[in-house]
Amino acid sequence: MDKFENLKKELLACHVCEKSLGYKPHPIFQGQQDSLIMQISQAPSRKVMETGLPFNDASGEKLRNDWYYLTREQFYDPANFYITSIGRCFPGKAKTGDNPPSLQCAQLFLKRELEMIHPQIYILIGAHAAKFFYPNISLEELIFNDHLFNDKPLYVLPHPSPLNRKWLKDHPKFEKERIIYIRKQIHKIIKHSLK
Repeated sequence: MDKFENLKKELLACHVCEKSLGYKPHPIFQGQQDSLIMQISQAPSRKVMETGLPFNDASGEKLRNDWYYLTREQFYDPANFYITSIGRCFPGKAKTGDNPPSLQCAQLFLKRELEMIHPQIYILIGAHAAKFFYPNISLEELIFNDHLFNDKPLYVLPHPSPLNRKWLKDHPKFEKERIIYIRKQIHKIIKHSLK
């Protein structure tokens, strides 16, 4: 069996975190091996777990509409985006926001995905995703600089959650300059694939 198809089946059947989560896992991810962009976030929200569609919540609306300037069709087209995360299931609520994602999921599956998916660019979303890849670099330094991963451009975004308003307010340069630059790179790659 194809290695990638086998990985997807393993992912969908995963129940490793069932006891700690307190509910039956339903791992969320979407895309194909040759997706143009590999987007790696933290973990699905409760709403995403209910619908089974990644970023189908307020965070996703901000990401698609305000930051990427993409339609739902463009964002959910598996030719464009491989959408995955550090943890694949909703990790439960914390006092503010959600609990951190399970690193066990990343160890079991994300590392293998990174070997099999061959995108043109990588996008990391949120502090937990950024820390998994770059544990010793500050979030601000990661967000406001370009990086390379597997010899391809990698960009880091803050989380688009409504709970992240303070960070965005404290760092106005992100929405005024940085995301405009990153958006251009996304549009360039998607547009180029249509020719």
